[in-house]
Amino acid sequence: MLPYGRHTIDQDDIDAVVNVLKNQFLTQGQSVPAFEKALCEYTGASHSIAVNSGTSGLHIACLAAGVGPDDVVWTVPNSFVASANCAHFCGADIDFVDIDSKTRNLSIDALKRKITQSNKLPKALIVVHFAGASCDMQAIADITDEYDITLIEDAAHAFGGKYQNRPIGSCQYSDMTVLSFHPVKSITTAEGGAVTTNNETLLERLTLFAKHGITREDSKLIVSGQGAWYYEQHELGYNYRLSDIHAALGISQLCKLDDFIHLRREKAERYLDALTGLPIILPLRSSLADSAWHLFMIELVEHDRREIFDLLRERDIGVNVHYIPIHLQPYYQREGFKKGDFPHAERFYQSAITLPLFPTMTESEQQYVIETLHKVLQ
Repeated sequence: MLPYGRHTIDQDDIDAVVNVLKNQFLTQGQSVPAFEKALCEYTGASHSIAVNSGTSGLHIACLAAGVGPDDVVWTVPNSFVASANCAHFCGADIDFVDIDSKTRNLSIDALKRKITQSNKLPKALIVVHFAGASCDMQAIADITDEYDITLIEDAAHAFGGKYQNRPIGSCQYSDMTVLSFHPVKSITTAEGGAVTTNNETLLERLTLFAKHGITREDSKLIVSGQGAWYYEQHELGYNYRLSDIHAALGISQLCKLDDFIHLRREKAERYLDALTGLPIILPLRSSLADSAWHLFMIELVEHDRREIFDLLRERDIGVNVHYIPIHLQPYYQREGFKKGDFPHAERFYQSAITLPLFPTMTESEQQYVIETLHKVLQ
């Protein structure tokens, strides 16, 4: 079955991993710092810290922002549950801001309304660049800056994309950006993630929380003059470190990121051209040049989604759906959220289907998807 996403690994990637396995430290060696430096060079951010998943990155971003039990964090409903769970990991409450039905990203108008009507403002706002297209970060920052809300970009879908001609991850308008290197994302480290920031204080906190809360830096130690073995735990941290094996793969993959995004963009453009005229809503063509095109999602306007989904799967096209709105999950329903709370996200979910799109998808494979869609949507 043709999957909706697939990683791309070549001999250079394999050689990079084997080199670490044969010749270097498997963890806490030189590959992780080298990967972090490369991420900064690519994004333009001043600092980065690599972690073992995007979810870990979201968690430490909230911790670095000082999110705690008396706080609330806002995000959007149409994301993977990790975008909301990270607030609960810190003991905070979560609430949601509905999406814009055209961009499928956070609605600026809904954010404005929620801020003016809310009895309790969020400690942090996690904006999700859905499917790879950036939210309007300048407009969002213009709103949140007035209220001292920490702005976190969940760019798990968007690495390799751009906003205002700058790489996503530069933190031009945000405090931190979280990246994911899961196998179906823009690049992969098998499992892994990172947080970028331009704030040195945030970097120090991110590093502590990712590494057991422990420091060995002389300037940070409370008790000085000890031996080279000495370390101190200053926070209740976690073991969220990325291994050097994963980092070596990431360094190799990063060299090919722009090529991967170019191939994704070519395939997205072909879909946009070939599927125009069908009874579906397509992604905005205006995002073509800047989106990372992690996902290509259509919305059905006449057909039953379950019927079309099953017909495509029966024809070996591994379509998927992204995502069940977080507030409709049983865990969050127990917290009082209910159907109808965020209607734009719910309407999108009811009609959305994710089509296969990945760099090594062949022209014939994509043509098969296109021709099958034309047949089943007649």
